[in-house]
Amino acid sequence: MQAPIKNAEEIELMRTSGKLLAQVFHMLDDFVKEGISTLEINDKVEDYIRNTLHSRPASLGQYGYEFVLNSSINDVVCHGIPKATQVLKAKDIVNIDITLEKGGFIADSSKTYVMSNASPIAKRLVKTTYDAMWYGIKKVKPGATLGDIGAAIQSLAEGKGYSIVREYCGHGVGREMHEEPQVLHYGKAGTGLVLKEGMTFTIEPMINQGKAKTKTKKDGWTVVTADKKLSAQWEHTILVTKTGYEVLTLRQEEQDTEHASMKDQ
Repeated sequence: MQAPIKNAEEIELMRTSGKLLAQVFHMLDDFVKEGISTLEINDKVEDYIRNTLHSRPASLGQYGYEFVLNSSINDVVCHGIPKATQVLKAKDIVNIDITLEKGGFIADSSKTYVMSNASPIAKRLVKTTYDAMWYGIKKVKPGATLGDIGAAIQSLAEGKGYSIVREYCGHGVGREMHEEPQVLHYGKAGTGLVLKEGMTFTIEPMINQGKAKTKTKKDGWTVVTADKKLSAQWEHTILVTKTGYEVLTLRQEEQDTEHASMKDQ
């Protein structure tokens, strides 16, 4: 498994893509709410990426996919398809997963939005998934291994009584949406690929309220929990730096709080 190493110029281009993608989520924070359809979210994001950010929605057309994002509600683990008939309800949680290309390089990130009347059970799952992502991110540094990341995420999530989806994982990202390495969200510390400065990849745990088993719907895209219980996901694009990590898709609300999510652990 050979992971591409980005040079200084390529890293700067990836920083640009990452910052632009963070702006997309900042725009969505006031837009994603109950009463709006997932297709409206898709169309808003496409317009914003193309006409405000002058960038390309990288998911559109990738593997034959016809939309610019995935919208995964409640028991949908990943790859939910936006629909005009799918309107967000007050008790829903929804993961919005977006890719953006600028200057030949792609950034990839997702955020789970919690509607106004979501249950405490749903809120706890979403928070734990976010914390688990950061727990994995904080293991990133030269000389660490992919197993260190997976073990950290698995330990936190399973320690809270949840399960880790195993069929889908993080991945290298850069000129292509999916590059090496594959970044598992479970594993054994000290094993797997050794991280080096200049690697870029996503960390994007999918964590289930119930069992880890999933199934894919007949549309060939939508992945749901087999037991119909809730699933949550968060994702960032990460750069391995000389001394640690840089979150290339860090959002505005995280600028001063990137360590806050771990304080209660």
